[in-house]
Amino acid sequence: MFKFLHAADIHLDSPLQKLEQYEGAPVQELRQATRRAFENLIELAVAEQVDFVLIAGDLYDGDWKDYNTGLYFISRITKMRDANIPVYIITGNHDAANTITKTLRLPDGVYMFPTDKPGTFQLQETGVAIHGRGFATPAVKKDLSAGYPAAVTGYFNIGMLHTCATGREGHEPYAPCTVAALESKGYDYWALGHVHQQEILCEDPLIVFPGNIQGRHIRESGPKGCMLVSVDEKGRAHAQFHPLDVIRWARCRVNASEAEDAYAVIDGISQKLRELLEESKGFPLIVRVEVNGASPAHRDLSGDPDHWTNEIRSAAIDLSQGLIWIEKVKLGTTSPSQRESSGLAGGPMGEILRCLDEIGSDPDRLQSLKPLDHLLKKLPKELKEGPDAISPNSNEWLSGILEQVRAMLLRRLLSKGDSQ
Repeated sequence: MFKFLHAADIHLDSPLQKLEQYEGAPVQELRQATRRAFENLIELAVAEQVDFVLIAGDLYDGDWKDYNTGLYFISRITKMRDANIPVYIITGNHDAANTITKTLRLPDGVYMFPTDKPGTFQLQETGVAIHGRGFATPAVKKDLSAGYPAAVTGYFNIGMLHTCATGREGHEPYAPCTVAALESKGYDYWALGHVHQQEILCEDPLIVFPGNIQGRHIRESGPKGCMLVSVDEKGRAHAQFHPLDVIRWARCRVNASEAEDAYAVIDGISQKLRELLEESKGFPLIVRVEVNGASPAHRDLSGDPDHWTNEIRSAAIDLSQGLIWIEKVKLGTTSPSQRESSGLAGGPMGEILRCLDEIGSDPDRLQSLKPLDHLLKKLPKELKEGPDAISPNSNEWLSGILEQVRAMLLRRLLSKGDSQ
């Protein structure tokens, strides 16, 4: 009987996802998060007295301009050597882009698989054969598993592979393969990497993505960690997920349909945040708040989004004592009726509001706004990519912008005491 840890996608010193621009962001905690999660991995290995540790690619995160990240890794990984725990690593697409990977000499007890062909390490004492091959270049489009050797008779065989498998949303299609192809090798366990969500592709044999060890943005929400694998005397493997992360990402989704005003929406958000905090058992959270629904509060929310975003941030600070930080607020409510402009129907502003309503409900008329295309070319790259990208070619995006404009106009026109 023996035990091992299977981790992947550590992404040491992964840069902030532009979070430093937000007031109050836990910048230092985020900068240190991948290091602290990596230290948790080492502590778990030592505490469990595992026989070895597998890192299935992307130890590093792209090309670094200095050696600090690599030197940090070496300073910490020696704790494994002191505990007589060998570490086996394959390079992933991010490692292949990293000059540190190619130039720093690894300490004793840390073994790197070749990148030009599959290699095998045989552990005589435990009767384990570990097969693997790393990425030689950042983009590998062929099935690397096809060249892996046959299982070693009489050994517990493990395959290490950095792969998209059959393809996963949000991940580059690198080293694609099928579950059937992996099963055909006759291995007892497949230690996969590259996909950042924990997933078991097959139970027998176990084919596992452990996910990354620390979430870095909202698309990497929920617990992050590694697999602790125990193999019994009959050669049967049992994998258990162990969280390693030190700060966690979560979504707070609120339907504001029943809220009579914006403060009622804040109350609903506060209740959801309390529930998230209870579920996390006091674990620090970075939360994206998403408010939707046809709501009477829509006019206030969309008319002054900055104010209500700060009200939400304030409520989060008050109820969590600093354990919740609001990464972003997305106010996606709509008006329950378009009749709030009826008092303006006889004037020129009523005509403007009706025009906005007609354009927003007519896909063909939305296309008349396509001259905005030329503005897209002038925007910085970060505003044109990702789920929150500015998309003037999208009717859905344009409708949302028109709705915001309409709500702001209404607020200005219907506010009492407004001199303009």
